[in-house]
Amino acid sequence: MTRSQTFLTAGLLVLAAVLANLGFIALGSIFDYPQVLGRPAAEILEAFTANQAAISLWFVVLAVGAALFAPVAILVGRRSHAPLMRVAAVVGIAAAIVQVVGLSRWPILVPGIAERYLAGDAVARAAAAADFTTIHRVLGTIVGETLGYGFTAMWTILVLAVLGRSLAGRWFMALGVTSAVMIATGVLIPLGFDAFDLVNFTGYVLWSAWLVAFAIVLVRSLRRPAARVATARAVAA
Repeated sequence: MTRSQTFLTAGLLVLAAVLANLGFIALGSIFDYPQVLGRPAAEILEAFTANQAAISLWFVVLAVGAALFAPVAILVGRRSHAPLMRVAAVVGIAAAIVQVVGLSRWPILVPGIAERYLAGDAVARAAAAADFTTIHRVLGTIVGETLGYGFTAMWTILVLAVLGRSLAGRWFMALGVTSAVMIATGVLIPLGFDAFDLVNFTGYVLWSAWLVAFAIVLVRSLRRPAARVATARAVAA
């Protein structure tokens, strides 16, 4: 990986973490996200229409942050020719795709459903609520969340398995593995293990910190060759 690619990777890692946290904070404030996802469809649609423009905008921000993991996975994959790193690149791209698909339902599909719900009679409302429940379950719970959790955790573990020890110390490995395991618990939530909601959320907070740490470690790694050259010259002198 070239120097410019290293800086680009670091920048994308930080930007992805910033966008994700900004989106979560904003949506938590105006939409009670992600707790709102557990409410009945009618309540979710009413809450959505109460501040539709802002909610849609912040879901776009989250989707952009998720999309950044496709180029991140490709760039990080160039740091090693190990077979596991090629797998990691594919998994990282998959994580980006499923999360973008899941998040995009809010600005693309939900506004139309919400409009039908508010403007219709009892029958139309029931149909709109049923449509929302279906896309919420398929695009949200199954694709965006469950697959997103799994691929994100898998990418993190694979990257650490290949690059972890060469990039930083045990703290970097521990932070990454811990956050990945906590994120992976999210796949159990649809099975009724609601207690893992907080574990999964905390895992994403820790993972955001790990992404920033990853960026810092990458930039600092650029100094090592220069330091080794300087040491060799001093010894030779």
